[in-house]
Amino acid sequence: MKTYNDLLHEHKQAFIQNDIPLETIKAFLFELCSERDIDLYLSLDEKVPLELLEAFEKGIERILKGEPMNQVLGYSWFFGYKLKVNGDVLIPRYETEELVGNILAKIDTYYNDLKTITLADIGTGSGAIAIALKKEEPRLKVYASDISSKALKVAKKNASDNEAEITFLKGDMLKPLIEKNIKLDILISNPPYIPKDQKIEASVKDFEPHVALFGGEDGLYFYKEIFKDAHKVLKENALLGFEIGYDQKEALLELAKEYFKDAKIEVLKDINSKDRMMFIKEGGNYDE
Repeated sequence: MKTYNDLLHEHKQAFIQNDIPLETIKAFLFELCSERDIDLYLSLDEKVPLELLEAFEKGIERILKGEPMNQVLGYSWFFGYKLKVNGDVLIPRYETEELVGNILAKIDTYYNDLKTITLADIGTGSGAIAIALKKEEPRLKVYASDISSKALKVAKKNASDNEAEITFLKGDMLKPLIEKNIKLDILISNPPYIPKDQKIEASVKDFEPHVALFGGEDGLYFYKEIFKDAHKVLKENALLGFEIGYDQKEALLELAKEYFKDAKIEVLKDINSKDRMMFIKEGGNYDE
């Protein structure tokens, strides 16, 4: 029988040849062990149970064919919360965790005196942003919208599993909010922002939903759609927060200034020093 150490080493060459990060092997095995209450790091020299070995071998085969590890597992972790993922939703990225962290900090700054804060996550996908924010800030009344019925099914399951009270709406961008005359203190979105013709990794292109990836010819289509209708759903002194493409700062700053002439606008870098978050604050005090 093979040991856990054997499993960590025997597929290294195949991963190198397929240009897959070697840490994926350890991450995948760690998750399989955690599901079975096995401490991988205390068991490295022990024999691997047959059922776990079969799950590992089948999963590694799928990963080597390009399938994302989280789809093989059927779940992903986001801000400490376990979320179901499949081919109908985008796998949550760590950059988006930074967006959530910054929103929580800004809530403390701008809305500390409010007992209830109304927030909407536009294009919610798996529900990652909405769920994390609701769990971390109970004062939030959270709406989450998506045009995809399949994505909403996943998001509702994730909200239920994580005991997060969220109102889900089906529709294109802000339309369901406008139709219900919902007014927001905070609008959040991680919209599709990859330009139509930009080359992306095969594991993303082949296994994740294109509706959640591509943002038109220049990648800015969905930002424009939100910007042009935002005034219909925002309260005074509202805050908007977006994840953006690392090379879209200047184009989005110019676009945002067209629609939010009196607002304060900032772009923040992520942990890799890339411009990945834009925040727009309407009215009130705002520190540069």
